[in-house]
Amino acid sequence: MMLGIVLHSALLYMAAPPADMPIPTDRNNAFAFDVLFHFIHSFRMPTFFVLAGFFTSLLLQKRGLWGTYKNRGARVLAPLIAAVIVILPVTGLFMLDFMMSVRFGTHDIVPNLGQLRIFAEEIGQKLGVPAGTPNLGHLWFLYYLCLFYLTLPACRWLVKRGLDFETIVKRTLGSPAAPVFLGCLTAATLWPFPGAQVHDSFMYIKPHVPSLVYYGSFFVLGYFFHSFHDNNSWLESARRWLPWSAALALVLFPLSLYLTALDLAAMTHGPGPIALRANAFGPHLAAALVHGLCTWALIYFCFGFALRYFDFASPWTLYYSQSSYWVFLIHMPLVAIAGWCLVPYDLPAILKFSCVVCFTLSVCLVSYRYGVQRTWVSVFLNGQRFNLKWPWQ
Repeated sequence: MMLGIVLHSALLYMAAPPADMPIPTDRNNAFAFDVLFHFIHSFRMPTFFVLAGFFTSLLLQKRGLWGTYKNRGARVLAPLIAAVIVILPVTGLFMLDFMMSVRFGTHDIVPNLGQLRIFAEEIGQKLGVPAGTPNLGHLWFLYYLCLFYLTLPACRWLVKRGLDFETIVKRTLGSPAAPVFLGCLTAATLWPFPGAQVHDSFMYIKPHVPSLVYYGSFFVLGYFFHSFHDNNSWLESARRWLPWSAALALVLFPLSLYLTALDLAAMTHGPGPIALRANAFGPHLAAALVHGLCTWALIYFCFGFALRYFDFASPWTLYYSQSSYWVFLIHMPLVAIAGWCLVPYDLPAILKFSCVVCFTLSVCLVSYRYGVQRTWVSVFLNGQRFNLKWPWQ
């Protein structure tokens, strides 16, 4: 969740944003931020949804179905509603201010209405959606979580059916074939997306079915991982195969970017489903397969790295994990404000990016320390108050 600050700060300074995410970026930009954005985006939310499914299965075992729904309603649905009312309008305003400043060279908190209409029409035409279509911004993942929780009865039923093959399932999850199988499964869910990349189609209030299937698959798999977890399962495999998953990701990630470029070059867009030219089937299939395998190599790497090097009590990890929910909820307006303030200045992209990240993280952690940790806000978000000192104390 902390990587959201880095991801969204990098977004402001990309040299060539994807065609299906056509936001204007700062004039001081660099291709390095395109690479950084795509790298984090390739595994961050898939890893999050695997974790969400994993611990939802644990919660279901402890509290039952209705106890789980009550808990998730309080911890996910209620914060989503509150954030839509309080945080989303500020985020939307300052992100719009940033994009209008980049597009028209203005620097107003309240955008010019004439320029706003022009900009909305331009973005709407590029995205293929009506101008002003409401979206949830960075809060979309809470919305999707609420939708995924509706699948819990089906997940529980499927796990019961799978218990007849428990030994086979556990052996498969702990085998070297598991990442390959999971990568191919993810590749199938990536098929509807140009370049086999999922960008902003999931942000709108009207659910995007291919995005639901893509991210929902990670949630369901995380649920199954916990349900069939033992000492020889996929978690132990991730820890044991850490060097291999790191090496595989190191090869697959640059290859995935190259294949995406080939795929997009051979692809044409039309109304309805993606229309592929005769020579585009191969590049699209290759891009989907490599992206799927790369995502799972990085998921295995994240879990393996954590289990091998961070499986001990640490005030740093405890403090950041306790604060991460609050930090993610409020970071986006801070990123937008910092980015907007820096637009008029002709500075190196790396300097602007560093200022945005440092400002955002500092305000997030200071506000958590003095305004959240011991207050009702922490109870609202986490169900309890915390009283941890600064992690270096």
